[in-house]
Amino acid sequence: MSDVLNYDENCLFCKIIKGDIPSAKVYEDDLCYAFRDINPQAPTHILVVPKAHIQSVAEVNKHNEALVGHIFTVIAKIAADEGLTNGYRVISNCGPDAGQTVPHLHFHILGGKKMREGMV
Repeated sequence: MSDVLNYDENCLFCKIIKGDIPSAKVYEDDLCYAFRDINPQAPTHILVVPKAHIQSVAEVNKHNEALVGHIFTVIAKIAADEGLTNGYRVISNCGPDAGQTVPHLHFHILGGKKMREGMV
């Protein structure tokens, strides 16, 4: 069972990290956890979350910027391990107007097909 930093007992992702809710784990280290999305929007759809409970990108600051940098290193590793050699998309929704449904910072890795142009 994982240690969760700043655990929020009402947070879905904190519960997943802690092991209270099952997930298809892809990667884990002391700082972050990655698992397959249960409603994939692409052949590869993985969520990468910090173990520290940070609400969203809006809460990234000088105290947690190294953690977020580490997550991007992990994203590159996961993408390589998943064989996403032709590219992939990384998305983080920030707040309800952007479609953030779980208030815990997370990054979607989407790949395995050619993404359509639009929105981004």
